[in-house]
Amino acid sequence: MGNMTHTFVTEFIIQGLSPFWEIQLFLCVLLLLFYVFILPGNILIIMTIWNDPHLGSPMFFFLGNLALLDIFYSCVTPPKIMLNAFSGCRTISYMSCITQLFFIHFLGGAEMFLLIAMAIDRYVAICHPLHYATVVTRAVCWAMVIASWTGGFIHSIIQVILIIALPFCGPNELDNFFCDITQIIRLACTNTDALEYIMFVSSGLVSTACFILLLMSYGALLVKVRTGSSQGKSKASSTCITHIIITFIMFGPAIYIYCRPFLDYSFDKVVAFFHTVVFPLMNPMIYTLRNKEIKVAMWKILKKYAI
Repeated sequence: MGNMTHTFVTEFIIQGLSPFWEIQLFLCVLLLLFYVFILPGNILIIMTIWNDPHLGSPMFFFLGNLALLDIFYSCVTPPKIMLNAFSGCRTISYMSCITQLFFIHFLGGAEMFLLIAMAIDRYVAICHPLHYATVVTRAVCWAMVIASWTGGFIHSIIQVILIIALPFCGPNELDNFFCDITQIIRLACTNTDALEYIMFVSSGLVSTACFILLLMSYGALLVKVRTGSSQGKSKASSTCITHIIITFIMFGPAIYIYCRPFLDYSFDKVVAFFHTVVFPLMNPMIYTLRNKEIKVAMWKILKKYAI
């Protein structure tokens, strides 16, 4: 059985957010309302940064890319959740499941690396302000964004290659509302101890290491800001605090999900729901609410198109 590579399972049964259809339907209606208000807000952020010449700094360039990544990320699982709830169908095909898994880790990995790029940008801006314009050029920004997407792709394709090599010939029920490695691995008709360890390292430990590195970096930057000159101190401090909040929001659930044995806990679905659906749409909004420049620019665009 351990040498089999052929997949007999052609679809998986997704248990969903709740065993009660009425609760699932209610949550999906809330999710739909959430999309109606928050998703256009993220699109507006991108349009504002794209059209306003005063928002041409690298920080806003990265913020626009973060909003774009989060829009894509938040569109991976919710459409299938709502479709299943409204139609009463609970199945997902094998290829759709693998595709969903790929994009979750591709976009999630790209966002993780993008947050590191944003930390580098803040380090140069705060610690080497005189050289900032010559070091963090538009070409460097594009290089870091492309590197982030490439890193996410490499991370994700490794997960997919390891998963598609597994044989699935029996159980096909996923006790979740989307496809992820923590669920799929346990359904394989072979011993997966070594694979679980590899996934633990590639997703869990890497996320934890990046999380600790980012917290240490922003902590050092805050100390630098507090002990430096008063010019721009408040703005730099607010930016660092915003980045710390996003770091907790992004990495906290990921560490909870992947940095432990692949076992089921009652709180898993709640964490996964916020991690894959709610938080991605909220991240750019948090940046916006804490940044006066982009709020003013967004208000101008709204008044312009309202007229």
